[in-house]
Amino acid sequence: MSVAGRCADWAERFRREPVPAEVLHHARRAVIDWHAALFPGAVEAPARLLERALAEELDRGEARLALGRRATVRAAALINGTAAHTAEVDDIYRDAIYHPGAPTVAAALALAQARGASGLQLLRAVIAGYEISTRIGAAMGRAHYRYWHNTGTIGCFGACAAAAELLALDAPRFAQALATVTTFAAGLQQAFRTDSMSKPLHAGRAAEAGVTAALAAAEGVTGSLDVIEGDAGFGRAMSDGPDWDRALATLGSEFNITRMTFKNHACCGHAFAAIDGALALQARMGLDAREIQRVRIGTYATAIEVAGNPAPRTAAEARFSTPYVVASALVHGSVRLAAFAPERLADPATRDLMRRIELAVDPELDAAFPRQRAARVVIEARGRREAFLQPTRIGDPDAPLSDAQLEAKFRELVVPVIGAQAAEACLQRLWRLDAASSLRD
Repeated sequence: MSVAGRCADWAERFRREPVPAEVLHHARRAVIDWHAALFPGAVEAPARLLERALAEELDRGEARLALGRRATVRAAALINGTAAHTAEVDDIYRDAIYHPGAPTVAAALALAQARGASGLQLLRAVIAGYEISTRIGAAMGRAHYRYWHNTGTIGCFGACAAAAELLALDAPRFAQALATVTTFAAGLQQAFRTDSMSKPLHAGRAAEAGVTAALAAAEGVTGSLDVIEGDAGFGRAMSDGPDWDRALATLGSEFNITRMTFKNHACCGHAFAAIDGALALQARMGLDAREIQRVRIGTYATAIEVAGNPAPRTAAEARFSTPYVVASALVHGSVRLAAFAPERLADPATRDLMRRIELAVDPELDAAFPRQRAARVVIEARGRREAFLQPTRIGDPDAPLSDAQLEAKFRELVVPVIGAQAAEACLQRLWRLDAASSLRD
């Protein structure tokens, strides 16, 4: 059976089974974290620019943008998916080098609102999207990530599976939806190696593509069922020959949604271990940033390739600059949204420290990527030289954010946009999402 067919068969079986309580809890966490990322991105470019560009598709339809504006399903998926990836605070599935929430939840919520689905149906759709897409992403591996942006490519599968679940497609049509969306998969690494709005658009486009493929399959549109694993298919064209049997072996017996990384910093996740390690070592040494003479960071190669910009000029570039975010953390104590305000980008103390930060590939840590995201940090100051190994990132499955920490993140990001009262009401409704009879309002 094809990869698409195997995924579809599992999804149809899963639809008839009770959701384990732990899995349901983690699905709620994923949707809460998605909303935490959505609101700050919804009031920034490119989401606001997309509202102008797609004006003909807004103020009608039953789906909603973040702040309540009506939209067609595809426009809502595109704009909300883009917004949720803009501030760089959305979730990560470590093994797939992939942000599943931005495209998957955006697609699921838009369709759930339009169809008046229940909260439980939404959560089931999110679970299906995460389980199928994370396995495809993990199978495509590091070779895929060399040129492709997984949130744009793999995100298509998450969005499509979620939408197909909400449409209750039978296994044959579910498989056709996955086959069709495979041909939509796109998003290049080069798009965010310099200042650009393309990266969040990848997530939004994946959400829109997933919805489109599922809606088309519901009406009988077909694809090539072997397009994922075929000789000229997705796996061979965009990776180095994935092992699909291994990828799907645990589908239905283990749930990847229970092993998500929730971000603790507002920047590229490849810089997190360096930030966490630098802050831990600074605290251990009892240093003020002005006393630091040199910082050396050893990490995995991809972290330097993607987030090694030595001289960022804009907020978008700074989010992908390990020297900038580490220096900002050491000077200001954290890397939150304020780290990318114009005055902070130009901060003399941060810029001065950046010039004393060196990056290098650590062969041992590089060999452990992507299953482990680590950094070795060395700080020289006051005639002392101390080293620290940060073996994982705060927020990773082996060092997870608690529910209380996730709530604190939500409030920090959402309150400035909609106010404390509305944010708290939203948060409490999300924790009770599976009790909602309809998401239309």
